[in-house]
Amino acid sequence: MLGLSVPAVHAEEPLKVGFVYVGPIGDHGWSYQHDQGRLSAEAHFGDKIKTTYVENVAEGADAERVIRNLAKAGNDIIFTTSFGFMNPTVKVAKQFPNVKFEHATGYKLSDNLGTYVSKTYEGRYVAGYVASQMTKTNKIGYIASFPIPEVIRDINTVQLALAKYNPNAELKIVWVNTWFDPGKEADAANAMMDQGVDVILQHTDSPAAMQAAERRGAFAVGQASDMTHFGPKAHLLSVVDEWGPHYINRIQAVMDGSWKSSAMVEGMKEGAIVIPGFNESIPADVTAKAKELIAGIKDGSVYPFTGPLKDNKGEMKVPEGTKLTFADLEKMDWYVEGIKAEIPK
Repeated sequence: MLGLSVPAVHAEEPLKVGFVYVGPIGDHGWSYQHDQGRLSAEAHFGDKIKTTYVENVAEGADAERVIRNLAKAGNDIIFTTSFGFMNPTVKVAKQFPNVKFEHATGYKLSDNLGTYVSKTYEGRYVAGYVASQMTKTNKIGYIASFPIPEVIRDINTVQLALAKYNPNAELKIVWVNTWFDPGKEADAANAMMDQGVDVILQHTDSPAAMQAAERRGAFAVGQASDMTHFGPKAHLLSVVDEWGPHYINRIQAVMDGSWKSSAMVEGMKEGAIVIPGFNESIPADVTAKAKELIAGIKDGSVYPFTGPLKDNKGEMKVPEGTKLTFADLEKMDWYVEGIKAEIPK
């Protein structure tokens, strides 16, 4: 009896997807949320994809090495998730034209390099309103990372909310020149509270400021992920980034062969920015107004960057009846009227 040879059935190779994070996935902020997006993609696609991530990657030469190694390892699409990864991503993308790259918060595009960013300023505007109503000292603190347009526009949005809803409130800004350093973030929070600040917002990634506020009876706003459990009494709300839908959509596009370089900008309307809930200590009318602002942002009736807007030196930057486009916001390098500080050089 002759044996029949049966051809082996090879399962389709999984799509390889790489991620590069500026902080640790345990930062409970920016990098943590990007990794939650990666896990959402894994849950969605199962064994159709294989993901790899590298955390704690310094911006600059180290980033270029990590991105190149992921490309050499055969990843089909690589997501680089910090502003300072922009030029290294551009450089590696030129060297690997068959690999797809997407860079978060940047603005440089090529045939195989796209960008994606969320409108965090929408959430900050709501947070600024809530802060304006919850402060007793009229001193609001903002822990800022680096003076890049994303951070500057979010600071400006908070100031615009304060000016509209509590003109007596003053915004105090401390630059810590890091995305993730719990010690520095806690020191900044404590220094501001020593000066009478009783509501703290942050553009850094650890929950250290929230924890400091909890210890000292102040309020704080969470960054990137829901930070409620780090300060149950202090936590007013969190401005949460939801990256899962974007990662699923773009990975699917690579699978379908429909991926094209694009500059994707998404916010509350698309579900990319979410405020999961509000502290029960916030008065009901304030929470109701915050929800009204969210609805207005979603339907376009509320847009913070609508003229007339002056900078903090008195120069008219946005005439009445004009709205800044996102392209304008991507280059923002000036403070709005009311901020008593200079942007670091």
